[in-house]
Amino acid sequence: MCVAIPGTVIALDGTKATVDFSGNKVTAEAGLVDVAVGDKVLVHAGCIIQTMDEKLAKETMDLFKEIEDLMV
Repeated sequence: MCVAIPGTVIALDGTKATVDFSGNKVTAEAGLVDVAVGDKVLVHAGCIIQTMDEKLAKETMDLFKEIEDLMV
């Protein structure tokens, strides 16, 4: 099973996007979904597969944080 977590698009260069995941910045293919700087997105296998609103992104990150806290 693969897991995608929300990140924020911080830069665009053609079909490439720089996405920030809590300080970890990655380059992802942005040609599959219409994105803009500031959008919350899910990245899987190096491609942005979905945009999401702030509320859903926060809820998802909160759930991941709960899971992480259980593992410590």
